[in-house]
Amino acid sequence: MCADPRDASLAILAKAPIPGRAKTRLIPALGAEDASRLHAGLLRHAVATALAASEPSRITLWTALEHDHPLFRELAERHGIALGAQPEGDLGARMHHALAAMGAPGLVIGSDCPALTPALLRRCAAALIEADGVCVPVEDGGYALVGARRAEPGLFQGIDWGMDRVMAQTRERAMAMGWRLACPARLWDVDRPEDLPRLARLGEALGVDFLAPRHQGHHDSRPAL
Repeated sequence: MCADPRDASLAILAKAPIPGRAKTRLIPALGAEDASRLHAGLLRHAVATALAASEPSRITLWTALEHDHPLFRELAERHGIALGAQPEGDLGARMHHALAAMGAPGLVIGSDCPALTPALLRRCAAALIEADGVCVPVEDGGYALVGARRAEPGLFQGIDWGMDRVMAQTRERAMAMGWRLACPARLWDVDRPEDLPRLARLGEALGVDFLAPRHQGHHDSRPAL
């Protein structure tokens, strides 16, 4: 179990910000270049949020598409976090791999949910003191965070990834396994053009321009505590 929330390991799963291959559902609204820049800004924010909740030594950035991308190297070198290559397989297989690599209670997030805060990450880690697993559902039927005391592949089996029933199916899997699943919050993520106005409002509140991370200096994001 995880007596101190800062002792929980934290994995971030992310694609390289390659134009045309990142945030593809936003390309009709933003264009390929700006969609990839937005993805980079969201990833920087996710890393900043993780660093505000956990020690760098407990954070691993699991990479995809281009494992040696300059942004991945920059984040690892600047912040002292580890890098790992995501394995082949569906999203469930990749999340299970990240949890199994921890060998201890831990959390897995992506970069699509800028509404995640350090306080909520710590709350989710603390939930693993009593719960077997933890999730943060999002409005589109998926989830922005999953965590577990121990890695069990069964939690990720039989899930229709990318569909609006992911969270419902995950609850069913947890119940079938006899797991207590904590869900301490419900948030939203950035996947569709209609999410952009809300992202702009959040960026205004946080003082973060998610579309211009290269112009923000060394501390790109200031997550709310």
